[in-house]
Order: sequence, then structure tokens, then C-alpha cells
Amino acid sequence: MNPIKVAVVGAGTMGSVHAEVYKNMPDVQLVGIVDIHQDAAQSLAFRKRTVHYTSLDALIREKRPDVVDVCVPTYLHRQVVETAARAGCHVICEKPIARTLADARAMIETCRAAGVQLYIAHVVRFFPEYRRAYELLQSGAIGRVGTVRAMRGGAFPKAWQDWYANVARCGTVIVDSMIHDFDFLRWCFGEVERVYAKSLLGRDLLQLDHAFVSLRFQNGVIAHVEGTWAYPNGFRTELEIAGSEGMIDFRSDQAAALHSQFQESDFVRAGVEVPASPLVKNPYQLELEHFLACIRDGEQPLVTAEDGLKALEISLAALTSVETGEPVVLHPADAFGTDQL
Repeated sequence: MNPIKVAVVGAGTMGSVHAEVYKNMPDVQLVGIVDIHQDAAQSLAFRKRTVHYTSLDALIREKRPDVVDVCVPTYLHRQVVETAARAGCHVICEKPIARTLADARAMIETCRAAGVQLYIAHVVRFFPEYRRAYELLQSGAIGRVGTVRAMRGGAFPKAWQDWYANVARCGTVIVDSMIHDFDFLRWCFGEVERVYAKSLLGRDLLQLDHAFVSLRFQNGVIAHVEGTWAYPNGFRTELEIAGSEGMIDFRSDQAAALHSQFQESDFVRAGVEVPASPLVKNPYQLELEHFLACIRDGEQPLVTAEDGLKALEISLAALTSVETGEPVVLHPADAFGTDQL
């Protein structure tokens, strides 16, 4: 079997992470790194023993990749994805899928028309702790879920042209970071009915951001999601899910990452704690291996492009709620119909 030829666009943090994973895959050939900054592209390409380009068109002409992995800033996703798709390349794109629903829908339609696959890298679904929480929910282990609390936080990210501080380009911590939790919770509980949010949007961020978002799902579950870019350093996440028969509690800064407690029942005896052990392969490798298997073998993806679109819809509804001070009601067809922001 011939190796899958992959090109990575973007030599920043995520591009480096993805390139490292591909370099360690025996059935993948990393054919090049693309970045408009030659020094960045050359440095990463040298470390991964491949070649560098400052133009995706040039790489496609010379290397004919099977897959283009897009790790550029969010507001640039559409142009890179569409260039790759029109050249006949399958696409793996970092989350968020795009900055606007119009761009996201256009990307999906372009890939569909070109007959190529588009995968959005919502990696939280591949973290073992979150996957275990999902499995416990699907099994009915904690009974009927009532409330959920999720949190993720770290320092304000630093990047090219400080684009994370530009709301039009990044969408604040809500679109760039909290979208992870929106995607995971939608995976667990289905469609969101209403969104209400408060954040620092509208103030001078000064390299700080913080937001609270409440989600009401169509099935009645209510989730409270907190996101912050206000820590001096470090990063952590939390997840707490309370049900009629028990609860799930996950805190990334604890040695035993996932705890499950159940009321006495046929499912399990009272007070049982089930910690989840880290896997040998990191979640990024699991994610990219999965997407490549979908391309090679026709597997059904764990995350679809439409999932990425719906997560963006929730994020943009939260931004609208922040700006108006009012809750935003979502409808099943919203992400494919009227645009927001």
C-alpha cells in the first residue's frame, strides 16, 4: 500500500503538532510544510525532514498531496481549504471550521462539489477522559442528566500579528476555545435550543478574556460553560455532569483525571470510582489516524464537517447574546440558513 501524502499548511503551534504526528506514522509521507513566512516553514520542515514552501499552489503542483492539513489562523481557513479542495485534495482543518457561518457553509459545499472529504479537528472527542465520559452517558450509568458544568482555561495565546486579540479574526475565547466544549456537549446531548452568554467582549481585552455561556438543550439538559484566557500561565479543563443516578467529575490538574460515582443499582455498587488511564498515543495522533483511516478505508468519521458548522453556530450565538444582552434561540436549520456575525 502506498503511503498517504500529506502537506501541512501553517508552521505555528498546531502545524508543528500535526507535522510531528505525521512524521511518526509509517503509512504517511509528509511531503511538505507551507507557511507564508519562509523562516517558519523552513525551520519546521528541517525539523521534520521534509521540504518547505511559501505557496500551497506550488506544493500541490510539485508534490500532488492526497491530504492538505490546514493549521492557519481561523479567518484564513476558507481560502486554504478551497484551494486544496479544488486541486482534488482531501482536507483536515483545525477548529473552528471558520470565523463565519457563510465561510463554513462555502467550505463544505466546495469540498462536496470537488468530491473530497473535509474533516474538522475537534480533538476533545479523542481525549480518553472525555471519550470515557461520553461512553458512561451513552450507557445510562448516571441516569437522567440534569445539569452540566464545563470549564477550560489558560493564558492569553500569543500568535502571528496578535490575531487572537482581533475579534473579527478570532471570535474571542468563545469561538476559539470554548467551541471545544460546545462540540463535546452537543455530541453528548444533541441539539442546543437556547444560548445565553456574558463575557469581556466590548471592553479593551488587554490580553485577557473570560466568558460564561449557558446552553439549554432540546432534551432539557442545561450546561454552564466557562472559558478563560486570563491565567498567567498553564492550562486546565474541568467537566462535571450530574444525573439522577450519579455524577461524572473530571479535572485535568488532578492525578486521577476522571472519577465516576454512582448510586447503588444494578449497574454498579455504590461509591465505585473508575479512573481513566492516559493512552499510549496522544489525542492528536488518535484524531489524525482516524481521519486518514476514513479517507483510506471509508470509515464513518467521529466528527463531520457539519458537526464543525453546528459548533460554530453555538459559538456565534453566544457572541450575539453577549452583544445584545439577550438569550439567542436556535432552530434546527439555523447553521444552514441565516448567517450570524
